[in-house]
Amino acid sequence: MSCPISLPPTIPASAVLHLPTLRVTGGRVRADLAYTHAVPRTARTGHTVGLGVDWGLNTLLSAGAARLHDDGTITALGAGGMFRAAGVLAKQHLLRRHSELLHAKAHRYQRLTGSDTEHPLAARQAVVADQIRRISDKRSNLGDALARAAARWAVDQAITAGASVIYLEDLRSMEARGMGRTMNTRLSQTVRGQIVDRMRHLAAEVGITVVMVPAKNTSKHCPRCLVPLRHRKAPDRPTTPGWNWAVCGSCGYQGDRDHGAWNRIVARGLTHQAKTVTERANGTMVIRSVVDTLEKAAVITPSAPKTSRDRSKTGPTRHEATRPAPRRRRAPSPTRPQGPAGKRPEGHVHTDRLRLPRAAHRHQDVTTTSTPTTSRHRPRGTALGAGFHLHAHATPPRWEILSDTVSDTGSPS
Repeated sequence: MSCPISLPPTIPASAVLHLPTLRVTGGRVRADLAYTHAVPRTARTGHTVGLGVDWGLNTLLSAGAARLHDDGTITALGAGGMFRAAGVLAKQHLLRRHSELLHAKAHRYQRLTGSDTEHPLAARQAVVADQIRRISDKRSNLGDALARAAARWAVDQAITAGASVIYLEDLRSMEARGMGRTMNTRLSQTVRGQIVDRMRHLAAEVGITVVMVPAKNTSKHCPRCLVPLRHRKAPDRPTTPGWNWAVCGSCGYQGDRDHGAWNRIVARGLTHQAKTVTERANGTMVIRSVVDTLEKAAVITPSAPKTSRDRSKTGPTRHEATRPAPRRRRAPSPTRPQGPAGKRPEGHVHTDRLRLPRAAHRHQDVTTTSTPTTSRHRPRGTALGAGFHLHAHATPPRWEILSDTVSDTGSPS
């Protein structure tokens, strides 16, 4: 018996197909078809353009690219970007609290019923156990979706910038204990391990190396002069203590805390790439220690400021019309035509555009500003059950130097 199969476009034309595995699900026979294809070999050293990724406190991921020049100087390529997932993390927090309440209720039922299966509360205990299983599945699926989205975004940033290596902050020594209830909750709810695994898988398909970099002083020191930074609440609140905004008293640098961290990570990785080793246990590449002589060169050289064009007067002033064009408010726009073609619709914006839910645009600006102090931030979209993509926001790349590489790689899953 022969069955024709149409392969999806995500499978390369040069892929080698393997024998399928048949399984019966829902009254249908399905075939799991595995395939292998050649990918570019990743390099341990010799990188000139790298992408630095920081696990931030303000955002889930902050990333940006930098270039290592022949004279040893390092310059940043653009302003970088941020992957924000405040809504998703808030939904995970609600699910975790719900799970804790259900576990407490199940433990109470267990104490009351004991091992008696005929107890009147045995049925309620079974219902609570089923609810706990459903909440656990929701938390697992939400974490997987977040890990896939964050890893795909980071690899796309590297492809867009033409980077051949991704430097990640190594946080394996950070433990979720002894740091207070809030920090312990953040660390226990993160999906950093899943993001790193998926990032390695996606980067290997396009020949990009993923290297772990020591996290010591990446957020503490200035990326331009390595002087300890002073942290403030926000740029519009320079006297309020906080950790969101960093200011250097030596060179005058100031910026978002996470923005300066990825500058330090990518600069440290490019200068220490000769110290990259491959671990025998899992085959991952890592820079284990920081060398003082190399760390002195791990600074970001600011790009030359743009010079304004000469505005000196070289001729007569252009004649202005005695009757200029009227302002927009003085010239009302025509009414909307009935057909699809015609002039612009009335008003300042399109009248047929639906307004996004409130959770899609709350506190998603790239520039760090002071948080509201009137009431505690509670994302209503999460509480009302809004979708996943309304809570994961990524800033588009703004690179000054773009590569000719085009990302056309898709995940075969």
